[in-house]
Amino acid sequence: MEVEVKLRLPDATAHQRLSDALAPHHLRTHLQENLFFDGAAGQLSARLAVLRLRFYDGDSRCVLSLKARARLADGISRVEEDEEEIDPSLGRAWAAEPWRLATMAGSSRIMGRIEEEFGLGGEAVEGEERSSFVCLGGFRNVRAVYGWKEGLELELDETRYDFGTGYEVECETADPERAKELLEGFLKENGIPYSYSEASKFAVFRAGKLLP
Repeated sequence: MEVEVKLRLPDATAHQRLSDALAPHHLRTHLQENLFFDGAAGQLSARLAVLRLRFYDGDSRCVLSLKARARLADGISRVEEDEEEIDPSLGRAWAAEPWRLATMAGSSRIMGRIEEEFGLGGEAVEGEERSSFVCLGGFRNVRAVYGWKEGLELELDETRYDFGTGYEVECETADPERAKELLEGFLKENGIPYSYSEASKFAVFRAGKLLP
């Protein structure tokens, strides 16, 4: 179970102010490309599951993830997540030809789960219109990571959708109430406006619009 504090920043100005305040704690910055997949008949979304490929810093790293049963309330997100490192060249092949995902149940733990739990996968033929997987598209993300108080790592996101840019600060933690208290206090001390995130980035992407 992944548990995160997720606070939304209203605009680029608030994002820059938080970036400046956190600058002494900066560890690294990643450029991320996120692509999402579903069954041709929406088999994953029908059960609130999300299959994602994430490429880091060009093609230096690629991670396949399966998320399910997401809950987001009062700025705290809880979601079941399974992640698996994938060769970036293989990930690019899947992105270009999603039918290839159906052939990977024997060599990928996550794709094996999808075949077993969702009935997707098995034999596929290149170029068939009835391919069992489709690419839904995705978005890009600039993520700055900071080593912060009490051993916490903060992730400051600038998420670039086709329809606009969203800003968010996140913190994965086993004690979300404490982390939220610390983070809210820090934002208030620095005069940075924020609100509780009401939807995941994937949900915003699928809605096709930023939250008001």
